[in-house]
Amino acid sequence: MLLVTGAAGKTGRAVLRALSRRGAPTRAFVRSSEQARALDSLEISEVVLSEIVIGDLTDRRALANAAAGCAAIYFICPNMHPEELAIANLMIDAAHASDCRRLVYHSVLHPQTEAMPHHWQKLRVEARLFESGLETTILQPCAYMQNVLAARCEIETKGCYRIPYSAESRFSWVDLEDVAEAAAMVLTEPGHEGAIYELSGPQRLSSREVAQHLALGIGRAVQAQVIPLTDWQHDARQRGLPAATLTNLSKMFEYYDRYGLAGNSRTLAALLSRQPTDFRTFVERELDSPEPSMP
Repeated sequence: MLLVTGAAGKTGRAVLRALSRRGAPTRAFVRSSEQARALDSLEISEVVLSEIVIGDLTDRRALANAAAGCAAIYFICPNMHPEELAIANLMIDAAHASDCRRLVYHSVLHPQTEAMPHHWQKLRVEARLFESGLETTILQPCAYMQNVLAARCEIETKGCYRIPYSAESRFSWVDLEDVAEAAAMVLTEPGHEGAIYELSGPQRLSSREVAQHLALGIGRAVQAQVIPLTDWQHDARQRGLPAATLTNLSKMFEYYDRYGLAGNSRTLAALLSRQPTDFRTFVERELDSPEPSMP
C-alpha cells in the first residue's frame, strides 16, 4: 500500500493516475469529504485506489492512521503552507510510528533560493529529511506547464497571456504528467533511495515564446502582456487571496522578473527513458481536450 497526501490537488490527482497505470494499491489522504467525493470522478479502479482517508495534515493521529500499513509515502504539502516544516516533522513521526521506511517528498526546483520564501521553506524540509533516518527521495519539479492554462479562457477568447513579470524571463516549464510518471516510478521501483531529482522540461522559454506556442495551438494571435505587480496584487486582494500567500507570490514574481526559473531536463529524461514533453506537444494535447471540471 502507498500513501499519497494532498491527493485531491492537481499534483496528487496526477500521481494517483500514474500509480493507477502501474497497478499500485494506493491510499489517498484528503482534507474533506467534498474532496473525497471529487476523487470518485478520476479514472482509477477501486482495486488500485483502495482507500480514501479524510484528515488534516496538522493532526498527528490522522497522519499516523493514514500511514499505517503503508510501504511508502508520497508527501505533498499544500502549496505555500506556512507550517510546512512542522507538518513534515509530523509526517516523519507518522512514518516511524507505522514502520514505513520510504518517503518521497514533493519539493520544488531550486529550493535554496532564499528570495522565494516558499522555496526556502522546502529546503528546510529537505534538510530535516536528511536527519530523519528514513529512506527518502526528493523530487524538485519546475513550474508546471498546466499553470499557464489557468487563464485558458482569457487566452482563447482575448488572445492575451498576462504575467506580472518580464516577458523575457525564461522558464523550464515541465508537464505535470511527466512529473507524476516520475513520481510513480520512484515510489514503485527500487534504487531511488537517497536521490534528489531535478525535474525540468526540455526548453527554456520566455513568455513571448509561450504565447507563440499558445497561438499555434488555438489558431489565433496571442500576446504576452506584462502587467504591473501592483495591479496583480490589487486583483489578488479583490479575489480574497490570503495575505501570506499574496506576499509569497509577490516575492516569487519579483524573482521571476529578474531571473526566471530554469533547470536541466536530463535527469527527467533519464527517469522516463524518453525526452520530457515539450511545450508545443503539451499545448496540442491540452487544447484538444475540454477544460477540466475540477479545480
